[in-house]
Amino acid sequence: MMSRSYTNLLDLASGNFPVMGREKERRRFPRVMTVPGNIAELDDEQANSVTSENPSSVAGDRMIIVANILPLRAKRRPDNKGWSFSWNEDSLLLRVKDGLPEDMEVLYVGSLPVDVDPIEQDDVANHILEKFKCVPAFLPPSLLANYYHGFCKKQLWPLFHYMLPFSADHGGRFDRSQWEAYVSVNKLFSQKVIEVLNPEDDFVWIHDYHLMVLPTFLRRRFVRLRMGFFLHSPFPSSEIYRSLPVREEILKALLNSDLIGFHTFDYARHFLSCCSRMLGIEYQSKRGYIGLDYYGRTIGIKIMTVGIHMGHLETVLRQADKELKVEELKRQFEGKTVLLGVDDMDIFKGINLKLLAFEQMLKEHPKWQGEAVLVQIANPARAKGIHLDELQAEIEESCNRISKEFGRPGYEPVIFVHRSLSISERMAYYSIAECVVVTAVRDGMNLTPYEYIISRQGITGAETGSNLSGPKKSMLVVSEFIGCSPSLSGAIRVNPWNVESTAEAMNESISMSETEKDLRHEKHYRYVSTHDVAFWSRSFLQDMERTCAEHFRKRCWGIGLGFGFRVVALDPNFRKLSIDDIVAAYCKAKNRAILLDYDGTLMPQNLIVKTPSAEILSLLNSLCADPKNVVFMVSGRGRESLSQWFHPCKKLGLAAEHGYFLRVKLLGLDWWPQREEWETYGQGSDFGWMQMAEPVMKSYTEATDGSGIERKESSLVWHYQDADPVFGYSQAKEMLDHLESVLANEPVAVKSGQLIGVSKGVVAEKIFTSMTEKGEQADFVLCIGDDRSDEDMFELIGTAVSKNILSYNTEVFACTVGQKPSKAKYYLDDSTEVVSMLESLAEETSPAVSSDDEDHISTRRFNRLASFDD
Repeated sequence: MMSRSYTNLLDLASGNFPVMGREKERRRFPRVMTVPGNIAELDDEQANSVTSENPSSVAGDRMIIVANILPLRAKRRPDNKGWSFSWNEDSLLLRVKDGLPEDMEVLYVGSLPVDVDPIEQDDVANHILEKFKCVPAFLPPSLLANYYHGFCKKQLWPLFHYMLPFSADHGGRFDRSQWEAYVSVNKLFSQKVIEVLNPEDDFVWIHDYHLMVLPTFLRRRFVRLRMGFFLHSPFPSSEIYRSLPVREEILKALLNSDLIGFHTFDYARHFLSCCSRMLGIEYQSKRGYIGLDYYGRTIGIKIMTVGIHMGHLETVLRQADKELKVEELKRQFEGKTVLLGVDDMDIFKGINLKLLAFEQMLKEHPKWQGEAVLVQIANPARAKGIHLDELQAEIEESCNRISKEFGRPGYEPVIFVHRSLSISERMAYYSIAECVVVTAVRDGMNLTPYEYIISRQGITGAETGSNLSGPKKSMLVVSEFIGCSPSLSGAIRVNPWNVESTAEAMNESISMSETEKDLRHEKHYRYVSTHDVAFWSRSFLQDMERTCAEHFRKRCWGIGLGFGFRVVALDPNFRKLSIDDIVAAYCKAKNRAILLDYDGTLMPQNLIVKTPSAEILSLLNSLCADPKNVVFMVSGRGRESLSQWFHPCKKLGLAAEHGYFLRVKLLGLDWWPQREEWETYGQGSDFGWMQMAEPVMKSYTEATDGSGIERKESSLVWHYQDADPVFGYSQAKEMLDHLESVLANEPVAVKSGQLIGVSKGVVAEKIFTSMTEKGEQADFVLCIGDDRSDEDMFELIGTAVSKNILSYNTEVFACTVGQKPSKAKYYLDDSTEVVSMLESLAEETSPAVSSDDEDHISTRRFNRLASFDD
C-alpha cells in the first residue's frame, strides 16, 4: 500500500494541496517575539485565513528574505561538539539590507550549507535565530538530492540557459519525482516563513529559481501579503520555456507575487511573452512601469541589474594589499600583458571558447606571442552539473595545445587555475589584469566585470602610485548573453560563438590608446559606483511598496485549487447587487431606464440555442408594460436575429451591432419617434468605406495565419485569436495605423479590440439625453452586461452626472455578470440571478398585463418561493 506521505507529495506535485492529517502534531518553531510565550500553531486547516490572529510584537515593517541558502558560513567545532556560524561576507543577500531603511528589521529564511544531524537541529535553529536572525529549513539528504541536484540543476538550470533534453544523455528528461521534491521543499520553506511572519507588517522577498512556486503557498494563506520575487538567472524565450511540462504551474505561482524582478529587459520580455502565449495575459506600460493585469491585481515587473557592495570590496582590496598578494602577482607577470577570466566550471561559461579566441589572437597577431598571457581561474562547480568531465578534458586539451604551440622558456601563454580562490586573491588578480574577458554563452548577471572595475579604480584617498590607488583603467570584453552586458556601454561586446570576432576584440582591448581606456573606465566606474547593491534593494523595495499600495485599496479573496490558485482584487465599492435595495429604488422611481445585454446576461453563454424562452419574453413584456419604464436590449448581435427573437415584445427598444442600428417601438412615449423599421444611429449610412477597408484587411489576413474577417452590416471585424498571439497583436497594431490612414476622410471609426461602429456607451448616452431633453430625466438606471463591450455603458454612466444627463439623485445600478474586475459597482453571479432579479422588478410593475403574462408571473413567483423554501 502506498504510504500517506507519498500520496500527499503526489497531491502537491499535481497542484492539489491536501489538508494534512493531525494524527501526529509536529513541533513548529516559535515566532520572533519580544515577550515570553509561544504563538498558537498555524494549522494547515487555516489555509484560507488572510490575517494573523497573533500579530508580531515587533513594531514597524520587517523584511523577510527567502533564499535557497542562508548567508552564513558553518563549520564543526574543533571538539566535534556542535557548530560555529559566521556571516558569509561574500553573500549578496547579506548586503541587501544596506538599501533598506535603518529601522527595518531583516530576517533570513533558507537552508544551511551543511548537513546538520536531526538531534542538533533545534539547538542550531535557536542559536542562529537569536544571533543572526536566520530561520533554517532543514532538508533531508534524499529530498535535497531530488530538489536541488535533481529538479533545480538538471531541469530548471539547463532549461533557463537554453539547453533542451533532446536525449537522456543530453541534459535530463523531466522526472516527476524531482518535481514533487521541488514542490515539497517550497512548501517546507513556506512553513518556515509563516512561523516568523506578521502578514500585516512584513515584506517577503523571495530569491531565484529554487523557490519559484513558493509565492502560491504563501498567497494561499495571506492574500494581502506584500511579496516580491527576483530571478537571478536568465529567463528563456517562450519557445524554450514552453517545453517544460510544468510551465503553467510555475508561471501562475510567480504571478502570486506582487512584484517580479529580472536583470534585463530581454529576460522580462521572455517572461511576458510566456504569460501572453500560455496564459493569455497581456502587459501594459504606464508612466514607465510595466504591469500585468491578473484578475484585478497589477503584478509589477521590475528590470534592474544587481550591483556590488563598494565598502566590502574596498575592505578586501586593503586585505589583499596587506597580504602582499598584489606585489607577488606583479613580480610573476612582470613585462607581460595579462588577460583574465574568472568563471565557475560550468558548460555555460564558455571557458573553452575563450581559450580558442585567445589562441586565434596569438595566431593573427604574432606581436602578442611571448607577451600576452591568459589567466583563467575556474572555480569548482557548485553542484553536480552536466558533462563536467568532458568539459574539463576539453579545456585541458586546449591549454596543452596552446602551450605547446606558443610556449617557450620563461613564457607560459595560458595559466589555468582550477581551485577556489578567496575574494582577496581574486581582487589581487583583477588589480594586475589589463583586460577581463567574459565569454559565457548564457548567464544571469555575472558580477565579475563590476568587481574588476572597482579593483582597477582603487581606494579613494590612497597614496598615488601605491597598489591601493589603482591604475584607473579597466578594459572589458563581455559576452552579449550575460545580464550585466547592457549596463556596460564602454565594454567591447562579443558573440562568444564567433571565435574570430572575440579574438579581434581581445586584441582591440589591449591595443587601445590610454586615453580611450581612461574614458571607458570612467564611464564604467560612474555606473557601477552609483548602482550598487544598496541602490538595487532600495529600488526594489520602493517598487514593491508602490505596487502593493494599490492592492490594499481593493477587496481581495483567493479562488482556485492547487497551482490554479489566484487572488481576485476588486474595487472596494464593488459588491453583489441586493435585490431588496434595487426593488426599493425601483418602486420609488418615476422615470426608469433599463438597459440589458443579451448573450451572457439574459442567456447563458454556454447554451448552443440562443433563442429566448417564453418566460424571458413574458418577463420583458412585463417590464415594458410599465409606462414609467424605458427598456432597451443593447446587443452585439445583428438586427435580423433581434427582430425575429423579440418580435413579441412590442414595446422593447432594440439596439443591434452595439447600437449602430436602433428600433424603437415605445408606445405612449412622445419624446422618441415611433418606428417599426430600423434606423441607423452612427456616422451615416454610407458604407462605401467598406470597399476601401476590406482589401487592406484581406492583405493582413493572408499574411497572418489563423486570422479572419467577420463582415457585419455596419462593421468589419478582424479576428486573430487563433493566430500567434504576439504576431497577431503586432499585425493588429500595424493594421490599425494603416486603416486610420486609408479611412482618414471617411465617416467611420477604427478601434482596437472593438467593432468598427458605435459603442454601447453611445447608445446609453443617447437614451439618457433624450429622456432629459423631454423633461423626463431618469431617476432610476439599471444597466447590466457581462463582457468588455458592456464596459462602455458602465463607463458612460460614471460620467453621466457631469454631462448633466443624469442627476446626483439618480439611483444607478451598473451591474456586471460574474465576479471580475469591472467599471460596474455591482455584480450578479450568473444569468440565473439576473433573470431572478428582473422577475422581482417585474412583480412591482404598475399596469395591468395580459392574462398570459399574469400566468407567467404567477408561475415565476411560485418557482422563486419554492426555491427559497428549499
